[in-house]
Amino acid sequence: MISRVLVPMDDSEMGERALRYALEAHPDAEVTVLHVVGEPSPMMGQAVRLALEDDIQETAEELAESLLDRAREIAAEYDAEIETQVGWGNPAKVIVARAENFDTLVIGSHGGSLAEQLFVGNIAQKVFRRSPVPVTTVR
Repeated sequence: MISRVLVPMDDSEMGERALRYALEAHPDAEVTVLHVVGEPSPMMGQAVRLALEDDIQETAEELAESLLDRAREIAAEYDAEIETQVGWGNPAKVIVARAENFDTLVIGSHGGSLAEQLFVGNIAQKVFRRSPVPVTTVR
């Protein structure tokens, strides 16, 4: 029986689909949404901002706030409550490291812009290969 589900979520439609799937497929499980801030991008995006801050964790949480609010809104549509976590650094590495504390992981098949996908690589694919727990990829 699955009691703890991790849903890594970015600001893409696939991230929202993954959360909706997790809430539907595992209605009795504790669902945790993880957003990783500071992923590399062609212009280095949030990674540069994080590097310049004194309190990286606090800045990461500020950057993730609107996305996690959206995740809570989606959960409310299912009359569910979710836990939220914020990480910073390489998304695939952070997700895989945290996955060991869960029974399963539900992730969107892709996210971000095409340029970010080409530069960063497919995070879902990396997570799928390295995860210590079963992974469901949602399209």
